[in-house]
Amino acid sequence: MSSALFQDLRHPTGQSRSARTVEVFGWILLAEAPLILFAPHWVAGVLQLPELSDQAANYFRLVGLLVGGLGMLYVVSGRLNARGFVFASLLDRPLVPFIMAALWWFGIVPGPLALFFAVSDGASFLWTLSAWRAEQNAAAQTVSAA
Repeated sequence: MSSALFQDLRHPTGQSRSARTVEVFGWILLAEAPLILFAPHWVAGVLQLPELSDQAANYFRLVGLLVGGLGMLYVVSGRLNARGFVFASLLDRPLVPFIMAALWWFGIVPGPLALFFAVSDGASFLWTLSAWRAEQNAAAQTVSAA
């Protein structure tokens, strides 16, 4: 692996605002992951989920592992200013509220859990989108001024 990438990971340079929003979203996911991994019953209670059986708690822990993996991808991609990843997140995250609404509507996911994911992904999408658009507008003004 490239030591330059690790250097950029430790001390990001030239990070765009939209990449910073992706990084922050990743840190939020990384903060949630250990809670799900090590306190699944507590998290289930906070989200007003039904009592977890031992097997359900273990599956919930697997979800925590996946959330942590996604968090790592978001943090690394944001810190490395990966524009392609930022753009991909703008395609993915606005779908989450609609998918969560459908899962709730069909009784697959409890309302509080659906609402939690819908709000967190929806709000972070809007934040990243506003940063992305500001960057695009600034770039367009720079080109037209030249």
